[in-house]
Amino acid sequence: MTVFVFVLIVLAVLALLASVHRWLWIRLVRDTTRPGSPVRRAGTVAAFVLPVLALAALTAGRAGAPFWLQRTVAWPGFMWLAVLLYLTLAMLVAEVVRRVWLRRPARTAAPAASPQEPELLVREEAATGTGETGAAGSGPGDVATAPAPVTGGAAGEGPDGVTRRLFVSRALGGAALVATAATVGTGTYGVLRGPRVKRVQVPLARLPRAAHGFRIAVVSDVHLGAVLGRAHAQRIVDTVNRTQPDLIAIVGDLVDGDVQDLGPAAEPLRGLTSRHGTFFVTGNHEYFSGAQQWVDHVRELGLNPLENARRELPYFDLAGVNDIAGETEGHGPDFGAALGDRDRSRTSVLLAHQPIVIDDAVRHGVDLQLSGHTHGGQLWPGKYLAELANPTVAGLERYGDTQLYVSRGAGAWGPPVRVGAPSDITVVELASYQA
Repeated sequence: MTVFVFVLIVLAVLALLASVHRWLWIRLVRDTTRPGSPVRRAGTVAAFVLPVLALAALTAGRAGAPFWLQRTVAWPGFMWLAVLLYLTLAMLVAEVVRRVWLRRPARTAAPAASPQEPELLVREEAATGTGETGAAGSGPGDVATAPAPVTGGAAGEGPDGVTRRLFVSRALGGAALVATAATVGTGTYGVLRGPRVKRVQVPLARLPRAAHGFRIAVVSDVHLGAVLGRAHAQRIVDTVNRTQPDLIAIVGDLVDGDVQDLGPAAEPLRGLTSRHGTFFVTGNHEYFSGAQQWVDHVRELGLNPLENARRELPYFDLAGVNDIAGETEGHGPDFGAALGDRDRSRTSVLLAHQPIVIDDAVRHGVDLQLSGHTHGGQLWPGKYLAELANPTVAGLERYGDTQLYVSRGAGAWGPPVRVGAPSDITVVELASYQA
């Protein structure tokens, strides 16, 4: 039954995508071009090729395709998904404008004889054989008939051969394309430029005075893969090191792929520096490609994996749990192992990829949970969908005696685009009530 339901969902999604692409083709290609024109042929080809590339980008990695092929289809395929989202939204707005515009009554052109067209002369022969005088300026026996007025309208055609409907379609389609290009272009620049630093102060009741001002650089959702590679990792390392943190916490979804393919991309992580080291917990995406290989590899890079484990630091306990996606492999989160036997008089900070485990953190007396996973929604209006599945989408919130901070992430999954949810590396500064 589960497989059957999954197949139905996949078919429904494919049907929806096909319908959206067909509608966009009608509005942006058929309604704006002449039959048989090169532009129409190119647009029709694109309407078939682009969705195929998008599906290839989504499935190539899971299907075990060679990494060079994944990279080949990733950029055009994933970028089209972002363009598709905002182009569809723009065209939905344009559709309303289109209907109002075309329903407006068209102006009627004033009657005028075209100097390029000869007047129509109708000769009438009188029964008696003598001609009758016609309109002024006509010869005997001739009657001049003025040309019929040209009226505008949805199907009316002006002297330049462009119908009103064609003009409206081109104007709205062009505006939608410009708006989409500006939105996606700005969102792409934001990702490729690298994450900005965000600073948040978090007061903790049990934190000793000596730990006041302790800085934790929170890095989440880097998503090194076929799109974001070594250069992006280096940007993140440089940004983190400039903050001079006391501790670095990488809270999952570091990679999308195998160590064999992405090992070189992750190599810059060796350069992360902080007073108390760099700690790592798995995210759901690590389990898509084999979490254990990455746990072993980040250890080689000088990072400290926390697999349902705890490290007692001078001023507080730092714990980390595996992501809930690991439950399918028997390596899910174990809060008892990470927090069960600790001294509850000490402050505790928990690294957990998904915010949804906050209830477990509250039950175990955690003071602060650091998470990612949501990307802040990444592509507006994705924020509203993320709110349905997560207690907090981005920022700091309190749940009982536990505070939860969720980072928007330092990278992007799928399209390297962010709209309404800029990437960040957050420096969490712990504050003591005794200071």
